[in-house]
Amino acid sequence: MLSHFDIVVVGGGHAGIEASVVAAKMGARVHLLTLLIENIGLASCNPAIGGLGKGHLVKEVDALGGVMGVLTDMSGLQFRTLNASKGPAVRGTRAQIDMDAYRINARNLVLNTPNLSVSQEMVEGLLVEGGAVVGVKSALGKEYYAKKVILTTGTFLQGLVHIGTHRSQNGRFGESAAVALSLNLADLGFEMGRLKTGTCPRLVGTSIDFSQLEAHGGDLTPPKFSHYTKDFNPQQLPCFITYTNANTHAIIRQNFHLAPMFSGQIESVGPRYCPSIEDKVYRFHEKERHQLFLEPQTRSCSEYYVNGLSTSLPFEVQEQVIHSIKGLEHAQITRYGYAIEYDFIPPTQLKYTLETRQVGNLYLAGQINGTTGYEEAAAQGLMAGINACLSLQNKPELVLRRDEAYIGVMIDDLVSKGTQEPYRMFTSRAEYRLLLREDNARLRLGAYAYALGLMGDAEYNALCAQKAQIQSALERLKNTAITPTKEVLKRLKDADQAPLNDKCDGVFLMGREGFSPDILPEFLDFVTELEPFILEQIKIECKYHDYIAKQSASIAKMAQMLNTPIPLDFNYQSITGLGLEACEKLEKFRPKSLFEASQISGITPANLEVLQLYLHLHQKLKKTPHESH
Repeated sequence: MLSHFDIVVVGGGHAGIEASVVAAKMGARVHLLTLLIENIGLASCNPAIGGLGKGHLVKEVDALGGVMGVLTDMSGLQFRTLNASKGPAVRGTRAQIDMDAYRINARNLVLNTPNLSVSQEMVEGLLVEGGAVVGVKSALGKEYYAKKVILTTGTFLQGLVHIGTHRSQNGRFGESAAVALSLNLADLGFEMGRLKTGTCPRLVGTSIDFSQLEAHGGDLTPPKFSHYTKDFNPQQLPCFITYTNANTHAIIRQNFHLAPMFSGQIESVGPRYCPSIEDKVYRFHEKERHQLFLEPQTRSCSEYYVNGLSTSLPFEVQEQVIHSIKGLEHAQITRYGYAIEYDFIPPTQLKYTLETRQVGNLYLAGQINGTTGYEEAAAQGLMAGINACLSLQNKPELVLRRDEAYIGVMIDDLVSKGTQEPYRMFTSRAEYRLLLREDNARLRLGAYAYALGLMGDAEYNALCAQKAQIQSALERLKNTAITPTKEVLKRLKDADQAPLNDKCDGVFLMGREGFSPDILPEFLDFVTELEPFILEQIKIECKYHDYIAKQSASIAKMAQMLNTPIPLDFNYQSITGLGLEACEKLEKFRPKSLFEASQISGITPANLEVLQLYLHLHQKLKKTPHESH
């Protein structure tokens, strides 16, 4: 019996969950194939969601109708705002999660989503006809036919686990690697690469001496991830801080020759921003200690994850290392740290929709694209699911720009630049991060969710009303003139505010640190009546008013530039400073505009600026003879 679907999703990790659920919500008939149903949504590495840059992705996923934020709020053990003392653009929400609860909640959500079916099978190959995928074939020999296929295979493609000199072919420790599918992708003509990541040891909770450790709690007012979470009042648990020491480092140095990263056993590149403890001791030899976070993996606190101690040293060395650390002298290891190498597909082979260029109707999301992290995977899965559905519905694709979302930044980075190491999101990657804050994710992306059918009428109308209130209040503030009279100066002084030397508008005052509209209610009474969320948005907009205006002007200039047409016979070879690769790609694809050129993999913003300059000169030279008559 043949099985026919609109979309087949391969892999039940964070990318697979978002891809399958959003596609089902948009009306597609979806089937999810995963190795173990009980491991849908498993936190393979650290039991945490969010962080700097990553928290932005989770909020954007939530704004577009995804589920990671909801699942995190349901499963959280501790919630914090990182960089709380800094500006709102670089703050990040982070939550410790009960990894068992998250997995169970994710599995139950998937199994109870209308239009979505699930089966536990390994996929061994793609069914391809006429250059396009038409389905997949499982290890059981069963064929699943679909109009679109989304691969979210994580670290399973020819996964190889390393603990010391011991190697085993696994996608995660204890789970089978997907060897045949990786070979099949290579046979289809995909360029394949190899990356490495790692994980930390886990310890029995009762074997840790917490009296020697520093407790680290969540925020008194815990921040939530999802707009849809109501009555949020989680019972929070502490994490604990300890440190490596000179003895720890000596043990590691004595065993460098047994570390796969140093012995030559591992040749692939690992994540730069999450190095192993071996790498940290080697590269930062002057440091006397490295901080470690002990994170509870579940509400029962039966196991703790030793964040900061990623390692692939032999098991007996890992035991020595753990026992050399304060508070862990008698700790029992339940799961040893390990490194894993796996195949990925360099993402320059993708379109901006995450559909592959090599095979039609095939989409890739998550670590198969060279990223690392649950949040990066979820965001890609969501966009792959959305674009697969839009294509089925013969509707325009959804490609978020760099000035619209961190998701847009990430996908543009991957598709246009590629990656030679596991890609991780940071706020520093976004040029327009004052506009792309966590707090305004729904304001930025809500219209897309509504257009996709992922937000209801009542909710969208409420969102539009909020946006209108913010805009109206900002306009009134711009038109509110405040003169530094004696009474005004006295009130500012009483409120510990700096005096005014000249007449100013309401935007200037509202942008001051610690300023409240209650100080001058006769000028700002319309602001005091607004709900807290609206008031907070207004304060942020006022505080960064000049910077936001500059970024908005820059975006407008870029948009105008991208509309610049390119003659079909334009000579790219005549442009010095463009680069050989850029010339070859532009000659091959012959884009009609700078926007089309920007969509070509490998064409950088610098290439576009050079091209615009020459197009401008080209246009002037064409006009010159005509103007001389």
